[in-house]
Amino acid sequence: MAFSFQDMVEEARLSARALIDYGEHFFNPTVRLGVTGLSRAGKTVFITALIHGLTRGGRFPVFEAYSSGRIARAHLAPQPDDAVPRFSYESHLRALVEERRWPSSTVDISELRLVIDYQRQNGADRTLTLDIVDYPGEWLLDLPLLQKSYEQWSSESLALSRETPRAHLAADWHAHLATLKPEAREDEQATLTAAKLFTSYLRACRDERFAMSLLPPGRFLMPGSLADTPALTFAPLAVPAGGQAPEGSLWAMMVRRFEAYKDIVVRPFFRDHFARLDRQIVLADALAAFNSGPEALHDLEAALAGILDCFNIGRSTFLSSLFRPRIDRILFAATKADHLHHSSHDRLEAVLRRAVTRAVARAEDTGAAIDVVALAAVRATREAQVAHGRDTLPSILGTPAAGESANGEFFDGNTEVATFPGDLPGDPEPLFNGADAFRGLSTQAAEKSDFRFLRFRPPKLDHEGTEEPALPHIRLDRALQFLIGDKLA
Repeated sequence: MAFSFQDMVEEARLSARALIDYGEHFFNPTVRLGVTGLSRAGKTVFITALIHGLTRGGRFPVFEAYSSGRIARAHLAPQPDDAVPRFSYESHLRALVEERRWPSSTVDISELRLVIDYQRQNGADRTLTLDIVDYPGEWLLDLPLLQKSYEQWSSESLALSRETPRAHLAADWHAHLATLKPEAREDEQATLTAAKLFTSYLRACRDERFAMSLLPPGRFLMPGSLADTPALTFAPLAVPAGGQAPEGSLWAMMVRRFEAYKDIVVRPFFRDHFARLDRQIVLADALAAFNSGPEALHDLEAALAGILDCFNIGRSTFLSSLFRPRIDRILFAATKADHLHHSSHDRLEAVLRRAVTRAVARAEDTGAAIDVVALAAVRATREAQVAHGRDTLPSILGTPAAGESANGEFFDGNTEVATFPGDLPGDPEPLFNGADAFRGLSTQAAEKSDFRFLRFRPPKLDHEGTEEPALPHIRLDRALQFLIGDKLA
């Protein structure tokens, strides 16, 4: 779409905000770290574990500034932005440590400030302020809407909804869509029904059996205070991509509300939060895609490509800091590595690396650093060797969440079990382009799936004296080294 006057106004606002931030950070070096991911990827757990490890004494051998003793102290500071909710670190920590349950998923933006007092490698004492911005990945996938017309979005959404397995999930919405005439007079009840059925389709796609990732508009699944407003009451129509809506028509009504969604929801998020980030970590639950099947894995690949396209990436310079900040480091992280034996951790990382290969290739010449890691911010399992006939299987020990099942056995949420999670393939390519697609829950019963990963409860921690126990993790220190290690050198 053409660069509009509204776009120029937004660019001016962004530049003004960047100048303000630059002035505030000149004497107080600050890194704004964005933490996002798609549904159930573990954003809240990641942030909680990061803060707890830095403030209470975690085990981070790969995080050089910490392991070498150059970090003297890390502590929480008052929330920096008055209009943004504070990340509820204390309640999330209680849920993990005392209640042994995973915290609630992110449904809105939140923020927390962490101040790190450290010694540079040359011996000088310094302070780094780390502003951690937590936001749903579904909001990130809304950003491309800013460059699309309603007609383009409708065409793309309809085409996607006709693919497997989405077509079956969209049947009720498609049936209602067939009764609508875009050129007919605007109709509030028809629009409400269309929006309701479209939202139900998106919600069904997100179910763990299908684990789809491309589900814009993101606020349809987490409306908050905007529930039932006209800005969230629209749906795609079968209209030509370059067509023009007749005045007073149902089509024109949908266009008006689509544009309102961009103005009320997408642009403020981009301007006030997203465009101000310096570093970014994107968490992905690749194991959920394995559970579902190859369609979910391809959908995740497309979502990650779309996410990377949203970032204004490149090496940060003096001028970019003044007028338009750039994200100069992005880390893609495959979470829940503890659901696999360590022999498959590198293979999980290879799968995610393969999923972002095409997206990363487009960013190679920008000067930004992009990496991939498989991690578990909080490790819920331990490893063991379990005898199986004459064989010994590399297994994991943990407490499956209540209601989880395997081989016909249902777990009560209190009993620890040993499971053999299986091995990921050494070469990830066949998972994406193999002649024989692997079987997942979207097409097979659980016992016939090629991959089946249980959900485990957080670990039971051993308290020694009055010291609060460290949260066990896998490669969280590697993530920290990549994201802020250079800022503490």
